[in-house]
Amino acid sequence: MPEIKTFIEASNGLMAKLVDKSEYTGIWVSSLCHSAQKGLPDNELVPLKERVDLTEEISRLTNKPIIVDIDTGESIEHLPFLIRWFEKAGAWAVMMEDKKYPKQNSFIEEGQRLEDVDIFCEKIKASKRVCGNMKVFARLESLIAKKSQYEAILRASAYIEAGADGIMVHSKQKVDATEVMEVGNELRQKYPELTLIAVPTTYNLPEEHPFDIVITANHLTRVSLKAMQKFLAGEAVETASVQDIFDIVGH
Repeated sequence: MPEIKTFIEASNGLMAKLVDKSEYTGIWVSSLCHSAQKGLPDNELVPLKERVDLTEEISRLTNKPIIVDIDTGESIEHLPFLIRWFEKAGAWAVMMEDKKYPKQNSFIEEGQRLEDVDIFCEKIKASKRVCGNMKVFARLESLIAKKSQYEAILRASAYIEAGADGIMVHSKQKVDATEVMEVGNELRQKYPELTLIAVPTTYNLPEEHPFDIVITANHLTRVSLKAMQKFLAGEAVETASVQDIFDIVGH
């Protein structure tokens, strides 16, 4: 069985340097966390050009592969420019989700609008024409939008035919990973060489699963937030020394 690649979120240079020294395989540049670091909602209010700049900042600090969350890719007219910029900035792969622009974060119950399959396939094709050596992954949001597993498989098959290098099967099912596993196993059986990606934020993957890449998508931002909230509330928090900072970034 091939080794599973593990990616974890980093949303600034300091996080990137910490992940670079960790056992994680690579870095995930998260739309949610990038927006949150700016104090903004995760609904494509932050222009993707700013995520290009963040990717370049992170890529200067690590040799680990970087997967960048590019939301819906915005407009198909802008997409070829953005894809070239991400490739030049050092992204190993981009992840584009099949929702209508502007998207809602997947963990919000309402407002999950899926893009037309043909339009999303055109976005994949436009990206693949200019991506160079960078991979283009498609993020399957059918389960998030409460559609059937059958529709999820149909959509995934269309995206693979359009040239997607991999499929993320996304779900917010609580604890139980049944629907993710069922869709993942069917795709693995149908496409044995396909790169399959999971993001187990709300559920637990079993030890044996069909996914090649597992992403810990937002945890560094979340643990940082909790520590800041506790400190501001006057609660005890273990605090790094200034020397700890120097040891990571230099002086």
